[in-house]
Amino acid sequence: MKSVWRKVRPYVYILPALLPLLVFVYYPLYRSLQISFLQWNMVSPNPKWVGLSNYTNLLTSDEFWIAVKNTGFYALILLIGLFAAPFLVAFAVTRANSKWASFYKGAIFTPTVLSLSVSSIVFLWLLNPVIGVINHTLAAVGISGVNWLSDPFWAKWAVSLSVTWKEFGYNFIVLLAGLLAIPQEMSESARVQGLRSNFGLLRKIIIPMASGTLIYVFVTAIVVGIQDVFVPVEMLTNGGPNQSTSNLVFLVYQYGFQFFKSGLASATAIITFIAFLLLIIVQALVMDRRAYYEN
Repeated sequence: MKSVWRKVRPYVYILPALLPLLVFVYYPLYRSLQISFLQWNMVSPNPKWVGLSNYTNLLTSDEFWIAVKNTGFYALILLIGLFAAPFLVAFAVTRANSKWASFYKGAIFTPTVLSLSVSSIVFLWLLNPVIGVINHTLAAVGISGVNWLSDPFWAKWAVSLSVTWKEFGYNFIVLLAGLLAIPQEMSESARVQGLRSNFGLLRKIIIPMASGTLIYVFVTAIVVGIQDVFVPVEMLTNGGPNQSTSNLVFLVYQYGFQFFKSGLASATAIITFIAFLLLIIVQALVMDRRAYYEN
């Protein structure tokens, strides 16, 4: 009996953490995979088995490929706004006067405490073509205003800016912590040996030593950022004009809760999950092997 308990005990200890994962993550994932092979409106008691038809219909749909293209656009912009820019700002803060460093940290982090809904409402006011502050500011310097949320080109930028403004502070703090964890002696030793430029210090000391943190922020900037785009898209543009701001996550919502095509919604969710999974596998197999971890 004691030997059996010794084998079972570790699983009993992890059960409180494992049970929510099974109920709220793995079971819904299994159900999504199951529903992706059905034609079902979430109301009918008799779903129809259609096999891979949802996937073939999806892959031949123009709106799906528009969403894929927009998702790629958001990923690129979010990598700049939530990865590259926070890193450069964090590096600049580490070199700033210590008297003002705390102020910079607090000011940059403040938008993070807002919800995505609140930040979307803020940008809805700012980008209003009639009373918005941004168009009034442009008019003051002689530049014509823009219909930010009804123009297919500018609407994507408006959504991206909303997410970037809200999430910038969190990634900034994470990257700042990674930079501050680098032993100061290494930077000082490099300067003594002739590495005096900030660019050289970044390339040869800071980026390699902070690579673990950089990889984490790189992946989350894409995965979490693309999911966070859903809220401003839903509140600011509802995917329009003409699906020009839709992405894969919003397309799942549209198919499932606006068009009641749960099979197509689940198929889109599975494809999106596979894309995220491939990114994480690349991180584990390629990026992590080249990263520096203290332990």
